[in-house]
Amino acid sequence: MRRLYTKERISATLTLTGTDARHVGYALRGKVGDRYTVVDDYGTVAIMEAAAFREDEVDLRLVEYADGSVATESPIFLILAACLIKGEKFELVVQKAVELGVNRLVPLSSENTVVKLEARKAAARRERWQKIADEAAKQCGRTRLMRVEGVKSLNAWLDQEAREEIAGGAVGIFAYEKEAEISIGQFLTDRLKGEKAPERYLALVGPEGGFSQGEAQAAAAAGFNSVTMGPRIFRAETAALTVAAIIQYQCGDVGALPG
Repeated sequence: MRRLYTKERISATLTLTGTDARHVGYALRGKVGDRYTVVDDYGTVAIMEAAAFREDEVDLRLVEYADGSVATESPIFLILAACLIKGEKFELVVQKAVELGVNRLVPLSSENTVVKLEARKAAARRERWQKIADEAAKQCGRTRLMRVEGVKSLNAWLDQEAREEIAGGAVGIFAYEKEAEISIGQFLTDRLKGEKAPERYLALVGPEGGFSQGEAQAAAAAGFNSVTMGPRIFRAETAALTVAAIIQYQCGDVGALPG
């Protein structure tokens, strides 16, 4: 059953507008009586059916609320901060991050980032990434949409937003190719030994050229814990998705039974 998302709280009736309505009415060739799985911004899931079609609007009526067995969100909140990489590789990171249960993706520009985007192009690129993320959420059955942030400077992000997240209790993990003392697996195992396991994680990965020494020092100063991913050097897109997968495996729901 096709999955739709709405910012409005699900109620007895709901009207889709704009691109969502056009997609249902034209791309999907919807007709009265067609049923859809609808998810709202509050995590409520329901089965709704089309009641009427107008230009750029589709009226839906509630059939039934879905039970808890359809919940597909991880028990942790994971923010993935990834430096920009070339070509379609970042689009791959966006799509797969959704499948891995990432809640927020922060694109970053760093010293060794090859991709440089001026403001207008960055805004257009972010809009495209969000569309890719939303489509991936529909495909894999997420009950929350992953938010793709606008492109930020790594140093500015470390100095404010990342520092505030970690100060607020998020566990900062920094995948660093020069780290030789602790692996990501051992680090997470150690953090999970406490009475209450952390519920919020912030993972930072670099571009093709890696991080500069100054950026590594800034990450440490912001509260990130540097970890090694293993004996081999990963491509940037591989590193981003591997970090997310390992965190979700050890702390979240990847590899767990559904439901």
